[in-house]
Parts: sequence; C-alpha cells; structure tokens
Amino acid sequence: MAGLGGRGAAGAVLALVMASAAGCGNGSQNSPTPAEQAASAASAAASLASRGGDALASASAEAGRRLDEAKGGLNAKDQVSLGAVTLDGDGRATTTVTARNTASAAKSFAVQVNFTDGGGNLLDVVVLMVKNVAAHGSGHGTARGNRRLHGEVRANVGTALRY
Repeated sequence: MAGLGGRGAAGAVLALVMASAAGCGNGSQNSPTPAEQAASAASAAASLASRGGDALASASAEAGRRLDEAKGGLNAKDQVSLGAVTLDGDGRATTTVTARNTASAAKSFAVQVNFTDGGGNLLDVVVLMVKNVAAHGSGHGTARGNRRLHGEVRANVGTALRY
C-alpha cells in the first residue's frame, strides 16, 4: 500500500486544521467568522493533502467549496449528531446526520463529516447541506463518502455551520 503514510499524515493535518476552524475567534472585531475560518482551513488542508497525491485532496477541496456556501454561518457543532457508520453496496461509508435548530427561525446547516479509520487517520471527508430546518426542529440527511473504504470506519463532525 504505497502512499498510505502520506495519506495518514495529510489526514492528520486536515483533521487538525479543520478542528481548529470550528473554534472561536480571538474576540477582536476583525476576527474571521466561523465560515471564513472553515473555508480557509479547508483550502489549506486541501493544499497539504494534495501533496500526498490521492483522492483525499479532491474530497478536501470539494468540502471547502461546500462550506463556502454557508455565508455568515455560526458554529453549530454542538447542534449536530451522527449515527452509526455503515458501508453501502459500493463500499462507501455512510452515516445519518441530524441537525437540531435552536433558533427561532428556519435555518440551514453545512456539516463536514470526517470518515476515519480505527487509528483516527482521515480516510475521506464530505460536506452535507441540511437545508431549511424549521425553528426549534430537527433536519436529517445522509452523508455518503466519496470513495470505497474497508475495515473499521468511524465518523466525526469536523465543522458544522448554521446559516
């Protein structure tokens, strides 16, 4: 399995960068919004992952593009939960996503799902849009990975933006 170490390293960097993107700004008026942080982090991670020369770079770039759609988004990671991971008939990881809208108006969510192996190495990344979730309601969707995986696959929320 040539290149597995490169994917693991790129995955670790992507996971670290994306985790930091979900954090808060430094409190100044010029702090980037969570959406700007997520887009910047996804772009940087895609650049790093592309050095590994595998499909992860493409998935990372697509995740960045999808997160860019959440203009003015607020960090909503604590409002999103994931179900158990299964591999579909094509060997692609899937998990259910539930977004709980605590706002008093309908909102949409951009949710980055990271698929990892048992050791925490990033295998795939996908962004799911859960649109028009009713005020104080929940919206559901299914995140489906971009490539065929095998073995133990886990999922975690990398970034979640409510907009």
